Amino acid sequence: MKNLAALYCTAAFCLTGAALAADQPKPAEPATVTANHQLLAQLPFADRSNYDDAQRGFIATIPAGAIMGPGDHPAWSLSEYDFLNRDTAPDTVNPSLWREAQLNLKNGLFKVSDRLYQVRGLDLSNMTIIEGDTGLIVIDPLTVSETSHAGLELYYRNRPKKPVVAVIYTHSHGDHFGGVKGVVDEADVKAGKVRIYAPRGFMEAVVQENVLVGGAMSRRAQYQFGHVLPKGERGQVDAGLGKTVPFGSITLIPPTDTIDQPVETRTIDGVEIVFMNTPNTEAPAEMIMYYPQLHALNMAELATKTLHNLLPFRGAEVRNADSWAKYLNLALDRFGADSDVMLCQHNWPTWGKARIAAQLGRQRDEYRYINDQTIRLINHGYTPAEIAEQMKLPQSLVEDWSTHGYYGTAKHDAKAVYQRVLGWYDGNPVNLDPLSPTETGQKFVAYMGGADKALARARADFKNGEYRWVAQVTSQIVFADPANRAARQLEADALEQLGYQAEGSTWRNAYLQGALELRDGVSAQPAMSSVSADVVRAIPLDMFFDYLAVRLNGPKAEGKHAIINWHFTDTRQDYVLTLENSALSYLAGRTANEADVSLTLTRDTLDQISLHRTSFPQAMQGGLIKVEGNAAKLTELMGLLDSFPASFEIVEPKRAVE
Repeated sequence: MKNLAALYCTAAFCLTGAALAADQPKPAEPATVTANHQLLAQLPFADRSNYDDAQRGFIATIPAGAIMGPGDHPAWSLSEYDFLNRDTAPDTVNPSLWREAQLNLKNGLFKVSDRLYQVRGLDLSNMTIIEGDTGLIVIDPLTVSETSHAGLELYYRNRPKKPVVAVIYTHSHGDHFGGVKGVVDEADVKAGKVRIYAPRGFMEAVVQENVLVGGAMSRRAQYQFGHVLPKGERGQVDAGLGKTVPFGSITLIPPTDTIDQPVETRTIDGVEIVFMNTPNTEAPAEMIMYYPQLHALNMAELATKTLHNLLPFRGAEVRNADSWAKYLNLALDRFGADSDVMLCQHNWPTWGKARIAAQLGRQRDEYRYINDQTIRLINHGYTPAEIAEQMKLPQSLVEDWSTHGYYGTAKHDAKAVYQRVLGWYDGNPVNLDPLSPTETGQKFVAYMGGADKALARARADFKNGEYRWVAQVTSQIVFADPANRAARQLEADALEQLGYQAEGSTWRNAYLQGALELRDGVSAQPAMSSVSADVVRAIPLDMFFDYLAVRLNGPKAEGKHAIINWHFTDTRQDYVLTLENSALSYLAGRTANEADVSLTLTRDTLDQISLHRTSFPQAMQGGLIKVEGNAAKLTELMGLLDSFPASFEIVEPKRAVE
């Protein structure tokens, strides 16, 4: 399971580390300068209340935000963001995004209210700590164990040192559970000293949402988070929900307790917590919490300081804006009047009943508006691209900074709603079976009169600030002829200007990553998989066989046939795997008398193979796998499985799959 990667909003741990481009990023063009300056008069920049909120309750931090990771690579460092310490946004950054990037740079340990603390800005996500009667309740232990451990140690340097007695995972994305072993020992969990709570469906969502297409998600996440880009005024400035993704050890301890009911109250170490499950919103399995004794509402990731993604660039199941809006409404109705502070597992808290109600109401109405207006326009016959062009939020929402599209945007969220309710096809038969991107590019360039003429017109349009069109035109030339350096350069220039103008961090990162790769190509350095031993052990055997099935190269398997029995002695599970008609199928709890080969092994042996610590031949030679029958059938099957590339082309034609 070499490329089983990508767990979350963390699909994002590919560190290909592209070198600085030989062609350095360019300055802002006049059209970009004008577009960014116009925003200064259109948005309420004089309102500095968020700056006060982001710094409120500050206690201490880690110098330079520096946390060491495995080996010599830092897990986290904020010194690269020193360029943000200036009041005025440079011409190469949308001033609204610059503002958000400054706010997300606030870092350290913060007191939210009595007994309630947060570690913020030392990971993409926040770690919330509640002081119980005898110990600590940790909510969402960050992405990697290095950052969570450093965050807990920062807390201990400033507060009484109590043991962690409970961990709560708010939802199934890796930045909310991956650092668990940095705050608790798994032996203590197994001994009953520490309880771990999670929403219903948590483990299934963790191992299912991103496993089958994990490699693709990891690659696409580079465009979403921009962690390969150099940090700076012409590079990555933020990730919307936080600064970037950390590097380190992703861990997982399965929950001991599941919150199964729609609303469920538990008392944990003397702290009453009202849990409300909110499935199929920001994550397939997610829950929010209200702490009655503290008059505090924790919205997990349902109401952060940005419009969220309904379909992240990395890829995921489309999220349900209708459900999202309804759960926000229920939270406002059930908890709003009694909440003195509202916190989330990203960004900073909001204090005051009136402000909390206003923010929850506007976020509710934003998802409601995007969902309902998209469906309204669908019923008028509009296509996704047409709807996105019309999707403008009402001014009453634009005036609230928390509704701005730093992470998700109204345009691409509208397309996600369309995909959820109608699918990918826009109804126009022209788009039912179009030519491939390469064939399309070749035809378009021919119709344009050749690449030189097309580039001449595109350069004129570039001078006029028509960057969206220039990017479309030059992309056709690049797909027709990826070696056309002039087309690559002009497309990179156009994408770069679009990135400089973008308010959304994800849009900026995607545009600038595309520009980087057009200039330098895809980095040859290997990506770091997000699949740790903990995650591999958590994968059900059904999903292991599902993953084998998607790795099967169908054309190579033409005419092949095999039946393989699998018996796992430690878990007492049996499977029969059948290769037939170039497809792999399996049955659980069964064996086949006519099997070509039967394997007897432990689940741990399979995990070691999946983690590339051994191989099937080595395990057989070492006596870890008992083989009865024709072992060549297993060897033949393994030779039919694809190994997915850590990186593949996105802004230019793909290499052919062998």
